[in-house]
Amino acid sequence: MIIKAKPLPHFLFRILGLIAAAVFRSRTKRLEINAVKLKPGHSYILMCNHFSFWDGFWAFYVCNRFYLKKGMNKLFIMSVKKQMEKNKWLQYIGSFSIDPGKRSIKESFEYAAEVLSEPGNLLLFYPQGNLESCYIRYIKFDEGLYEIVPQIKGDCQLIWSTTMVEYFESLNPTITTTMLDCGTNHDFDFDELKLKVNKFHIKTIEDNIRFTDEPIKYDL
Repeated sequence: MIIKAKPLPHFLFRILGLIAAAVFRSRTKRLEINAVKLKPGHSYILMCNHFSFWDGFWAFYVCNRFYLKKGMNKLFIMSVKKQMEKNKWLQYIGSFSIDPGKRSIKESFEYAAEVLSEPGNLLLFYPQGNLESCYIRYIKFDEGLYEIVPQIKGDCQLIWSTTMVEYFESLNPTITTTMLDCGTNHDFDFDELKLKVNKFHIKTIEDNIRFTDEPIKYDL
């Protein structure tokens, strides 16, 4: 049996978002976010590269600043069941459980699709499944998205987000998030999505890191 989410009401979400903003602004040199516009009357899957402990807090900040009351209503997060059992509070900020390798994984996918069948709900989704460096050159997608999207009833917008952290000459980092509108569930093609996201991810790296031309080219 899965642990279902209890998403935050707007005023608590706004408070957490403001706290996250204060933390990031005190610890960084600059915050740069190139967000895409939400399609009205849709639900949303915000797919992100997963590289640090701060990822969830950063997502709260981004959603609070750009999406709350601008199309997004409630935030949901798919979290590993063992983590949720250790950290009971995760349920109360919108997390629901997934238990890889167990029968209940099907129930988790069905619940995610049910959540996304309601306009205004946003699912924060990390397709890699595990923490990896933000500088990796290939984003490996687990099959979860392939299982969820075809079950969604109604309209759902898919968004990819690449976040990178760089210091360069500063003692404090610059955090840069660049987003890509990946279409909707009605034109969803899993293989095409993976190709599109990885080309975008590599281009984002090239646009944000100063380096000479690399002798190795990454063909996707």
